[in-house]
Amino acid sequence: MTPKQKIRRLAAWSIVVAFAVMGLKFVAWWLTGSVALYSDALESIVNVIAAFAAFWAISVSHKPADRDHQYGHHKAEYFSAVLEGVLIVVAALLILAEVWRAWQNPVPLDAPSLGLAINAAAAGVNGFWAWLLIRNGREHRSPALAADGHHILTDVVTSLGVLIGLLAAIATGWWMLDPLLALVVALNILWQGWKVIASSLDGLMDRAVDHENHLRIRDLISANSQGALEIHDLKTRIAGRATFIEFHMVVDAGMSVGDSHLICDRIEAALENEIPSVRVVIHVEPDHEAKLPPGTAAVPFA
Repeated sequence: MTPKQKIRRLAAWSIVVAFAVMGLKFVAWWLTGSVALYSDALESIVNVIAAFAAFWAISVSHKPADRDHQYGHHKAEYFSAVLEGVLIVVAALLILAEVWRAWQNPVPLDAPSLGLAINAAAAGVNGFWAWLLIRNGREHRSPALAADGHHILTDVVTSLGVLIGLLAAIATGWWMLDPLLALVVALNILWQGWKVIASSLDGLMDRAVDHENHLRIRDLISANSQGALEIHDLKTRIAGRATFIEFHMVVDAGMSVGDSHLICDRIEAALENEIPSVRVVIHVEPDHEAKLPPGTAAVPFA
């Protein structure tokens, strides 16, 4: 199975898992009447919508470049992540409205043991699935898959917090803990939604690779640019799974086009072997375009 097929398959299964978990959480709320469990169930609706959005975005991002999108469709995944962030915020606002209602009239829980057990089972399923999505999202550089995994992981933490808090409410009889927990859930969801939106907008703004990977790219170019005089104006940007690298390579003005092209091929092959889905653009220049003085060490960066 290719990485593209694996990502798409995981995205499809995320829809099934999201529906199953949502069903379990609504059953837990129906059995208990807990507003905290209701808030947890509301967030699971967001998970379902987000799973559909991620599947759509991943399907679009895997389409090959065409006449209207000549650099590919990689950024489609960021739109899915932004939508997920917005939906998280909407869910938090719905929870806050329910918190206000329950705060005014706190009530004991019905069938708490069974409801909490069902919610714990849903949290266990979500925990495993979040780990799987995050691992594969990072491995295959899929922002939509990783964002979905992080959102589900937040849901797991929320569920565990709710379970612990409701156990405390049952033990003490202090039923005000129920809406109080829902308030904490809503505030946490708002924070996570903001982080998802901010991260995705950063990707849409053509963010460069981090410093560690920038140095790694420099080292790969240096190690494979024998015959060139200088490399300068190195620029990078990330678009979903793809990494775009562009730089200028200075060669002797008398070097043939064929020889300079061989150097470019060697550099491109080295980068493609080490960096998944890389796109390399090299601008070859004659020696009078060098930015460093003559006699500088071989193949320096300017």
